[in-house]
Parts: sequence; C-alpha cells; structure tokens
Amino acid sequence: MSDWTFKGFHDEFDRHVREQLPWYELATDAAVLIAKHYIPKGGLIYDIGCSTGNMGRNLNGVLLERKARLIALDECADMIRAYQAPGEAITADATAYDYQPFDVAILFLTLMFLPVAERQELMARLREKLRPGGAIIVFDKCVSAAGYEGTVLSRLTWHHKLQSGAPPAEVTEKEMRLIGVQRPVSTAEIAPAVEAFRFADFAGWIISNS
Repeated sequence: MSDWTFKGFHDEFDRHVREQLPWYELATDAAVLIAKHYIPKGGLIYDIGCSTGNMGRNLNGVLLERKARLIALDECADMIRAYQAPGEAITADATAYDYQPFDVAILFLTLMFLPVAERQELMARLREKLRPGGAIIVFDKCVSAAGYEGTVLSRLTWHHKLQSGAPPAEVTEKEMRLIGVQRPVSTAEIAPAVEAFRFADFAGWIISNS
C-alpha cells in the first residue's frame, strides 16, 4: 500500500477533508476568530500549509478591512495551482522558508506532516520572527493520551468520521497509508502554548508574546 500524499489530490481535497474531519468547519471558525484578535492594521500573516486556501478565504474580510497582507505557503505545487483565496501563494518548504517578521502565523493541520526532527527548529524560528503582540496558531492531531482514555479519544475520532458518511474502507485505507507520513504532535514540541480547541485527538493552541 502506497504512502499518503497530497500530490494530485487538489481536486478532491476540500470534499475529502470535510468528510474525514467532521469538525473541520468548527476548527476553521475557531482558528479564524483567534487570528482576528492578533491581526493589526497593515499586518503580515502566514498561512503555513495552506492547501487550497481555506484559511485565506475565511480571513478575507479582516484582511480587506485592516489592509493586512497574507502569504500562503505549501510544499505541494498542485495545491498552490489550485489555491483560490486572497494573498500571495508560494510553493515552499515551510522548514526552509525565509520568514519576514510577522504578526500571525497559522499552521492548520500542518505540523503533523513535517519531519519530527525539524518541527522544534521551525517553531523556534517562527517565535523569533513573531512581532510583539502577535501569535502563532497551531491546530493539529495530538499524540494519544495514555491509558484507556487514549483508546476512548481515538474511537471518538473514528466514530465522527464514520458518522459524517466517510466510507469505512476509505477511512481505514487512509489510516494505513498515513503510517510514517503523519506523526501526531506532542505538546512539548510547541510549548509554552495555551490550548484553545479540543476534539478527541485533535487540538488547537495559541502561542503569543503579548
């Protein structure tokens, strides 16, 4: 069975992610509302791992109102070609990109697809470039809780995927194809941070310097 990849998947991505992650819209709304608290007039925002532009589309109003600039990054050229949202979309490796000082960086379901060895260095670089009063917003799959509670949370995630109408065979196949490709995030990799969202194995955090 081949590894999971985003290449050549851009046409199906928006449907697929909402089917596989039934809380996707709720998490999107949460991330956008959090971001609005930290975007100043004329600010700079990075959408790191932008896919087809979900964050950019939902931030459009505040970007226009505050005349803020959005730079969207994704290493998958297919996603950048399919990008339909405000801002400048760039094909780039998030771990090697030369970030400018910024006000908000959003990593929405991104860190879990980056090599573990490179995550802490990336987070350190982002903290260094974060302007006073700004924030780094991370939404991702977490390392499972210990003990029976970990089993409960994992089953809760699977339950809602199946309830959303995702075919069981497709859910199972994707899970197996993610082996070694998707590595859940530990809180130690992003600490110190404030948890702002939680659904079973997935969570969202705010990292600020305000």
